Amino acid sequence: MDAEPPTMPSSQVPVLASDPDEHWAKYNRAYWRQHYDDFLWFFLGQCFPEPHSTKQIEDGVGWGRQTSAEVLVAASHGTWPATAAFTEWCRRVTCPVLLIHGDDDRVSPVGRSQTIAELTGGRLVTLHGGGHIPLARDPVQVNLLIQDFVEQLAPRTPAPRTWTRWNRRTKRVLYLCSPIGLGHARRDAAIAAELRRLHPDVAIDWLAQHPVTRVLEDAGERVHPASRWLANESAHIESEAGEHDLHCFEALRRMDEVLLANFMVFHDVVHDGAYDLVVGDEAWEVDHFLHENPELKRFAYAWLTDFVGYLPMPDADSREALVAADYNAEMIEHIARYPRIRDRAIFIGDPEDVVDGTFGPGLPGIRDWTRQHYAFAGYATGFDPATVADRAALRAELGYRPDEQVCVVTVGGSGVGAALLRRVVDAYGAAARRVPGLRMIVITGPRIDPASILPAPGLDIRPYVPDLHRHLAACDLAVVQGGLTTCMELTATGRPFLYIPLQHHFEQNLHVPHRLARYRAGRRLDYQDLTPEVLADAIAAEIGRTTAYRPVATDGPQRAARLLAELL
Repeated sequence: MDAEPPTMPSSQVPVLASDPDEHWAKYNRAYWRQHYDDFLWFFLGQCFPEPHSTKQIEDGVGWGRQTSAEVLVAASHGTWPATAAFTEWCRRVTCPVLLIHGDDDRVSPVGRSQTIAELTGGRLVTLHGGGHIPLARDPVQVNLLIQDFVEQLAPRTPAPRTWTRWNRRTKRVLYLCSPIGLGHARRDAAIAAELRRLHPDVAIDWLAQHPVTRVLEDAGERVHPASRWLANESAHIESEAGEHDLHCFEALRRMDEVLLANFMVFHDVVHDGAYDLVVGDEAWEVDHFLHENPELKRFAYAWLTDFVGYLPMPDADSREALVAADYNAEMIEHIARYPRIRDRAIFIGDPEDVVDGTFGPGLPGIRDWTRQHYAFAGYATGFDPATVADRAALRAELGYRPDEQVCVVTVGGSGVGAALLRRVVDAYGAAARRVPGLRMIVITGPRIDPASILPAPGLDIRPYVPDLHRHLAACDLAVVQGGLTTCMELTATGRPFLYIPLQHHFEQNLHVPHRLARYRAGRRLDYQDLTPEVLADAIAAEIGRTTAYRPVATDGPQRAARLLAELL
């Protein structure tokens, strides 16, 4: 749904799948007219008895609110056909029939599909433990059943194929890289380069989408041609954002259709690709659906991330806290039931970089749980800080004069930072009056139109910059969003920076500040306080400041690659 999620009564959630039978008394026209909303929560809870169905229940209630009790009453006056007529209709069906039915369907018992299958000669697939709407709760299995059904009806002419003996096979890796933040691409390209040093014979394909593909192509990596079929996650995230405001957790939840579509692309790629190893850097869809469909795993699989745990924002209501805990609980249960799915889980950082909170009421502590289930690679910047250590030479190479104060402004690879760019540009005049010789380099990135930023003397507006880390290392100050990668690149090179997290983005507001505090790096500003004067004062105070950050390890890519190499 695009609209705000319906407010789930906290008292409803624990009983959605265990309401007593007498609650079905709500299924009557008078109750619909008087308590329609309560009926929706009850009925959709019965439609989804499967654990961790909060998203599907909320969607169903939202759709139910698009009509009214009176429409439901009118529809209920329709009559069911007599048994003899229904039997005759079924026997007249001559086309192939596939029935998919959950045996925990509390709305329509599975016996109905058994009868239809007998009368039509159709095929019945029973989903053990499935509820009333399996296409919403087990969409991968439903998609595969439909695909198999169609292919039996219209078999394709088999294409010529070659089978290669085990000892002649090249070691093959499929690498998936989250497009939400270009930092993933830089660090993953560095890890892939180190993996090739350990296994010179390895062939790496990338299943990726814009803007990650831009970075990979610049690095000479091979992007799998099926990448063009991926639904764009960055576009979805941008559609969910307001003015420097992104309810990241809700945006991820509402990305379920995109993630499902992309998993099906992944499924087809690995089905035909004979990969030895799949690496998923925050490839949420692959991790989730492999745990939901463990029989599909036919390769070694490594999961990478730089944060663990969905966290509700401090201003969140009880619903957000409950739903975040439900998502965390599902992930914990997935891994406990199928530890074999993740052959290796790698945290890009150190144990102390994990927040010291809980996954939710009654759930484990995040840091202790992560220590038990992850290997730690240390941070991976994606470049060697030694290559940018000579700032004077680097500045000369980039065209920065020794007497100018350079402030680089960048907001990541998605389009959600456009409002922040404009606000920083609006403060340039006030900042220039405080900082003589100020030069502001405004980098719009691959998804923001440079023409949307009004030019002015002293402003240098640039689109996507492939070697951004070099400009960050050379600058006197950076003004950035709250993404972890850019902030850690600045930390690694010891540059002062201001960071302004997206409002309601739980990772940028909770996980990233925790890590930066450990490194004693950066100065945080809040977007709602960001007037031109406030920003100009902060720029004047921070530009050129000598920093004393905690050192960032430089061997993260090598450590991560060694952990991956063991799976080959």
